[in-house]
Amino acid sequence: MQIEQLEILDFLRAHPPFGELPEEVLQRVAGAVDVRYYKAGESIVEFGQVAEFWHVVRSGAVEVFRRNGTLYNRLTAGGYFGEFGLLRNGRVRFPVTALEDTLLYLIPRELFAELFDQHESFADLVEVEDRTRLRQVMSKREDANDLLSATVDTLVGRAAVTLPSTASARELAQRMSEEGVSSLLILDDNPEVPELPVLSGIVTDRDLRTRLVAPGLSYDTPAAEIMSRGVVAVNHNQLVFEAMLAMLRHNVHHLPVLKNQRPLGVIALSDIIRYESRNSLFLVGRIFRQTSVDELAALVPEVRACFVRMVGEDASSNMVGSAMAAIGRSFKQRLLELAEAELGAPPVPYCFLALGSMARQEQLIVTDQDNALVLDNRFDPAQHDAYFKALATFVSDGLARCGYSYCTGGVMATNEKWRQPLRVWERTFTDWIERPTPESLLNAGIFFDLDGVWGRVEWAARLRELIARKAKGNSRFLACMARNALLRTPPLGFFKDFVVESDGRHTRAINIKRRGTAPLADLVRVHALAIGAQSINSFERLKDIIDAAILPLGRGQDLYDALEFISMVRARHQAEDMASGLEPDNSIDPEKLSEFERKSLRDAFLILGNAQKFLKYRYQPGRAN
Repeated sequence: MQIEQLEILDFLRAHPPFGELPEEVLQRVAGAVDVRYYKAGESIVEFGQVAEFWHVVRSGAVEVFRRNGTLYNRLTAGGYFGEFGLLRNGRVRFPVTALEDTLLYLIPRELFAELFDQHESFADLVEVEDRTRLRQVMSKREDANDLLSATVDTLVGRAAVTLPSTASARELAQRMSEEGVSSLLILDDNPEVPELPVLSGIVTDRDLRTRLVAPGLSYDTPAAEIMSRGVVAVNHNQLVFEAMLAMLRHNVHHLPVLKNQRPLGVIALSDIIRYESRNSLFLVGRIFRQTSVDELAALVPEVRACFVRMVGEDASSNMVGSAMAAIGRSFKQRLLELAEAELGAPPVPYCFLALGSMARQEQLIVTDQDNALVLDNRFDPAQHDAYFKALATFVSDGLARCGYSYCTGGVMATNEKWRQPLRVWERTFTDWIERPTPESLLNAGIFFDLDGVWGRVEWAARLRELIARKAKGNSRFLACMARNALLRTPPLGFFKDFVVESDGRHTRAINIKRRGTAPLADLVRVHALAIGAQSINSFERLKDIIDAAILPLGRGQDLYDALEFISMVRARHQAEDMASGLEPDNSIDPEKLSEFERKSLRDAFLILGNAQKFLKYRYQPGRAN
């Protein structure tokens, strides 16, 4: 091979979409390349001419135009163009001009077609639409996580073992020994639907030890007195990952699996460990075994290691965010247990709320704490507020010790403003929706993502129902929320290049949360409010939005893919920072990304930009939505 061809070969190896092609194919491409030079301002291809080559920029820069003369794109070394015409009608669809003196590699049409047809990875990266290319990227990520996408019925190895609540503890133990199981389900007759028995509870080995043997109860004690009630269960067609989250969220090690409301079987912690985050599951268990704030704070390195491991294993951002939110939720729950142990029983019932990314289950390792308290309507500030202020302070200080920094905006239960009776919250939320102000709209963007983590969690569901009912169809409020959602725009310039700024320790950076994941979550929230959805997680909201068919065809999936990709770039950046001994942040330097990541990230930002344009159009004041 001649020196010139060796130089071409080295260039192709270093740039996508060639990097994954077999060596012998790369050598053939290098041998077939036609090298051409164009002066600044010179036309390279014109609209409508026969498309004979696929063009790769070796050096210099070119500008790609639409047929009406407006600029479509600007490409530099490693960029490519011409695939549109080659893959469609064989005619140039986008005219191209050299912006500066430019050297191009021209690959013959027949060879390009062969590469596209025979090499899937190559085809994925040169797909004809920005959003299609991103969809291909995300599809491959989903395929890579096929184990995590399995449904829970694949883990059920045997039928559920059951007994009625009248069975004695001796009978329970004997049956569990005979069947070789560590748990059994308690089923009772249903007088209203005789053919559908009621799942009354579950009994595990641990229940027998702690509720029968340890207290010295009789072996004739009925199951009803030692079983766990309020059973957490999953449906047979839910994902294995969702079952893992149920274990994380409720700190249980056995999950009944239901099909058509009937017990299909039980999956245990040992069944699910091989599918997902063993560290996550065990870490939650350890959180609940700690007896002081100091001991909880000592777990911070394990939380970080868990995050890095999940990112390194290529878990999706939805999975990482959900697991980290479950860990954060567990810290809050354990801190509240410790607070009540120190302060005594609460004088009136309460619900501790998680807000923002934790409530949406989209939390990463760099996060602050947003929380609030919903108090019983019998709450009397003079009698009760000292207790709840102390409770909130204990939890907030504890969270700060555990890696969840204080909210700089004061959105914490330590703030008297966010420590109110249920009726006040209902009145406040109604007022925000019916009479929006700039301040209340900012608050709505935080508080309308809420979830109950402790106490009377049904109050959180009640507030979500109120929000959904009041916001749906309120065109003025939705228009105001949409306007707020447009304040943070994607970091792309006129020529679709990245707009960077100085941010923290970075001199040329993009704050990928402020300019990426946050505006995506904002616009998804607006659409969700418009259809009355009560989902909290942005990915779940997008599913509801897609089902409601309020977006142009295919755009919901585009948003899903864009959110997933931008979130994973953010997660990987934080994991890489920690691996390098740096304090993680949200600022990335696009020049430090691979060419593949830069292109896919630009695709995702373009989708966000187009989605914001549609948001502005759809939620105009006075327009029926």
